[in-house]
Amino acid sequence: MKVALIGVGQAGGKVTERLVRFDADMEFDAIQGGLVVNSAKADLQSLEFVDTQLIGADRVNGHGVGGDNELGAEIMQSDIDQVIGGIDGRITSSADAIFVVAGLGGGTGSGGAPVLVNNLQRVYDIPVYALGILPGRNEGSLYQANAGRSLKTIIREADSTLLIDNDAWHEQGESVEGAFETINENIAQRVGLLFASGEGMDGVGESVVDSSEVINTLRGGGVAALGYASELAAEESGENIRTVMNVSRQSLLTGTSLPDATTADAALLVIAGDPDVIPRKGVEKSRRWLEDETGSMQVRGGDFPLQSDRVAALVLLGGVERSDRIDQFMERAREAQKQEDEPREDPAEQFADDRLENLF
Repeated sequence: MKVALIGVGQAGGKVTERLVRFDADMEFDAIQGGLVVNSAKADLQSLEFVDTQLIGADRVNGHGVGGDNELGAEIMQSDIDQVIGGIDGRITSSADAIFVVAGLGGGTGSGGAPVLVNNLQRVYDIPVYALGILPGRNEGSLYQANAGRSLKTIIREADSTLLIDNDAWHEQGESVEGAFETINENIAQRVGLLFASGEGMDGVGESVVDSSEVINTLRGGGVAALGYASELAAEESGENIRTVMNVSRQSLLTGTSLPDATTADAALLVIAGDPDVIPRKGVEKSRRWLEDETGSMQVRGGDFPLQSDRVAALVLLGGVERSDRIDQFMERAREAQKQEDEPREDPAEQFADDRLENLF
């Protein structure tokens, strides 16, 4: 599908840049344009492959909002005409959808993204989706509380919200910095392949996925998740029946952006690889298995012809907001909000000792 990307905030900017680079390196031409907006000038200066736009200069002087997502929302609303003007011309008539990309735990992204989605809905008549990144369990109460409020708002505003849990797509034991690098690379590869489905074709598949399949899977709104897995392919298609079934199962059961989110209103199974080695029997058996596992009768499927020595499965799930993973996160966010709302002890109180004289 042809998409336009708008990153908001630090995490949204980094992910948007990685997606643009991946799409260009693979020569998919699925991303029609990329723009990143932020209130922190330093974060924008570190981006090399996307156009950037500073917002809120009159309020925070390019220093960011310090995790204050209410201020992030205010800044986006006050500068929305400037942002929409910067987007104008980047969203062409060939675009199938707009994705607003943001980390939901920070300030500018979590506050500004819902405001931007709301205003884009008023201007454009194509779907406006959110690609939201949830903070990991150990990222602090402020991030959890911010993400809870942001997620609740952006789900209401966007046509659908594709969520990536920061605890999902990296190896255990990695450093924080290393984990973020791994997560961003994995998002770029997996979401980039989803965007490119039906666009960057190196061959002719028997049942090629196109943009309408993605849009129809997300049509119900709410929360979406994406799964991915791949294995080396055998040279003969008949030998890859089990391989296709394995990667399909792994992508749903162990490789999703929202771990344990397997019940869905709709699903799309995309099998990527050399069309000569993709077995139709394996694809159909995997699609039927996906119907049983997700409990959905709206399971679409198709091929993504791609010259590779591997076979990969992408599983897009629509309507997973009733999953245990979402319930657990929202409970964590509510508890974090309580902590943030508790009155803070005055740090000067411990020094209020009459037995000590002031220096002056």
